[in-house]
Amino acid sequence: MGYKVAIVGATGNVGREMLEILAERNFPVDELVPLASSRSVGREVSFGDKILKCKNLEDFDFTGTDFVLMSAGGDISKQWAPKIGASGAMVIDNSSAFRYHEDVPLIVPEVNAHVLDAYMAKNDRKNIIANPNCSTAQLVVALKPLHDLAKLKRIVVSTYQSVSGGGKDAMDELWNQTKGIFVNDAPTAKKFTKQIAFNVIPHIDVFMEDGYTKEEWKVLAETKKMLDPKIKVTCTAVRVPVFVGHSEAVNMEFENPISPDEARDALRDAPGIVVLDKRENGGYMTPVEAKGEDATYVSRIREDVTVENGLVMWVVSDNLRKGAALNTIQIAETLIERGLMNKKAA
Repeated sequence: MGYKVAIVGATGNVGREMLEILAERNFPVDELVPLASSRSVGREVSFGDKILKCKNLEDFDFTGTDFVLMSAGGDISKQWAPKIGASGAMVIDNSSAFRYHEDVPLIVPEVNAHVLDAYMAKNDRKNIIANPNCSTAQLVVALKPLHDLAKLKRIVVSTYQSVSGGGKDAMDELWNQTKGIFVNDAPTAKKFTKQIAFNVIPHIDVFMEDGYTKEEWKVLAETKKMLDPKIKVTCTAVRVPVFVGHSEAVNMEFENPISPDEARDALRDAPGIVVLDKRENGGYMTPVEAKGEDATYVSRIREDVTVENGLVMWVVSDNLRKGAALNTIQIAETLIERGLMNKKAA
């Protein structure tokens, strides 16, 4: 049995990744509809060996659509997701619009797929499922098996996030600045607050009253919602001159003793994780190598001697895939695998 799938924001970075991943994973699609704003209607996108033209989101009839994968920004999601959900389609939203709503599940299948069972049993559900922030997605995949083993108390995360997290304009700015510097053109900052080429910027999203940025707050709030509200989390989010792939240095404090070897074994046995941890030159993962890969990679696992029951690790993933497009599609696959899409939508 196949499904009718629509992608809102099909011409964007994440939308195109969704199309590619749906084809790669042989998702059971009977009909696929790429949707975009009125200015992008008619633009062509690739799906497997097919070339599809984008239709207009504003006048599309979602009746009979099974899944709607949304990646067109928070404003579009706020406007359209409730309407689409009310039509009976299941919306899987990649924006931050619904992540913190109590009645909308925030899902990473390797971490909390069980939440979907209770949600789909509700008669009054919104038919909206939220995809987490890209940096949170890879983080909780790596934290989950360790939390199960030794119970996390506190996490200190420093993220090193690629420019693709800011969209195509951000990637273009890094490219243009890098080229310009080599011919003595002064770099111009438009998408970013400062020069991004050959630089790092400790500022992603808007500043909040407590001094944290919204990006840092997302990591805190989403980790607690998906993993455990009792865990103490602090984060510093940094933009780096990398095109694709987010990296994270993670310091962890546990309630119970856990050794680096025990952590490696637990991570190797967990779904969605590849451990590459050799204490030698090159025995670790970098974002360049993670590009195009589905796994969350964990390296540099070692003891943190400054706290009792402490560990440190390095986590790398392709943010356009696991951090966005892949996780969205895995949520849809999980609904099918658990037999939850057989239930009538509210």
